[in-house]
Amino acid sequence: MAAISEQPDPVIAEHHELKRTLGPVSLIMMGIGAIIGAGIFVIAGTAAAEHAGPAVMISFVIAGFGCLFAGLCYAEFASLIPESGSA
Repeated sequence: MAAISEQPDPVIAEHHELKRTLGPVSLIMMGIGAIIGAGIFVIAGTAAAEHAGPAVMISFVIAGFGCLFAGLCYAEFASLIPESGSA
């Protein structure tokens, strides 16, 4: 019975720091990937052929600028907390 009532040894908390490997370009690409997804590559040909023709490419460029700004915002938010894993 003595073994059951004994308290386990406290775990010693070790301080681990992760290496910061994500730069601004990586964060922007992660933001673009989260916003766009894979659907843009599937529907691009269908949309250009059936609906708008070459104007679809202009709309993709405009949407790309929106994604660029979203990625820059994501990078700014990540830089507010300068700790590994803050993004």
